[in-house]
Amino acid sequence: MLTRKQRHLLLFIDGRLRETGIAPSFDEMREGVGLRSKSGIHRLVQSLEERGFIRRHHHRARALDVLRLPDDMAARAAPAAAEAEGRGFAPTIIQGDFAPRIAGARPSSDAPAMQVPLYGRIAAGLPIEALRDPAAYIDIPTAQLPLGEHYALEVAGDSMIDAGILDGDTVIIRRGDIAENGQIVVALIDDAEVTLKRLRRRGNSVALEPANPKHETRIFPAERVKIQGRLTMLYRRY
Repeated sequence: MLTRKQRHLLLFIDGRLRETGIAPSFDEMREGVGLRSKSGIHRLVQSLEERGFIRRHHHRARALDVLRLPDDMAARAAPAAAEAEGRGFAPTIIQGDFAPRIAGARPSSDAPAMQVPLYGRIAAGLPIEALRDPAAYIDIPTAQLPLGEHYALEVAGDSMIDAGILDGDTVIIRRGDIAENGQIVVALIDDAEVTLKRLRRRGNSVALEPANPKHETRIFPAERVKIQGRLTMLYRRY
């Protein structure tokens, strides 16, 4: 059984898909169900996906399908689905049971992949505003992903090219606030900006080193820099 908010969001998404053919944004969902924060919407969307009511296309933003409606709505949806099929296109609703996929959880040993939240673009050059809410998810082969909690970021900039990290690459970050000197980390500066750099500690200071001689090393007091995770993997599309 769905909660009132879950049901409200599911019907809102289904109505928007029927009306426009495009899934609503997280901001539109938040307004549609009367929540104040997008984090609440993320939890509702994840719960609906885990219970098999919706399916997200994790390599594209604002791309999801309604797989089924609540039981009391299914009978009302069936005639519309049949009519849509008769007009030559597939309906949004698919009846049936679907195994849940839990984002962020480590799957069983026979699972081929797990989902890692993609938070957006991170500057490998100048810092950008820290990103908190996942825009999508990407599938990582289970055998390749180390233990721990991970997230993904798309790289923008060329300051890490000598480390083999190019503009447009996707980096997989293991979440944590501990890193050793020389490791490539996601660093949060002044609780407002985030960047991908090599970490060097120098007494009470922290140096964030680029891997490109065209860029300068930036040095901050240690209390201004928080480690958000360290690089464990890199993905590149050709």
